[in-house]
Amino acid sequence: MAEFYRRRKKICQMCAGKDVNYKDVEIIKKYINESGKILPRRITGACARHQRFIANQIKRARFMALVPFKK
Repeated sequence: MAEFYRRRKKICQMCAGKDVNYKDVEIIKKYINESGKILPRRITGACARHQRFIANQIKRARFMALVPFKK
């Protein structure tokens, strides 16, 4: 018999009060994978509005050479 378990719903960190800034590389690295791609909403748990904001911040950090485009 397959046992089903309930996953806990991920909470948007930005709605909870945490800020994402392109200058803060440690936070930005949580939202990109090993190859440098932006992680999707279903993995990050961000709401749609904040996922767009996070993507924009990651792109700014890439442009400023704080995080690489590719690894």
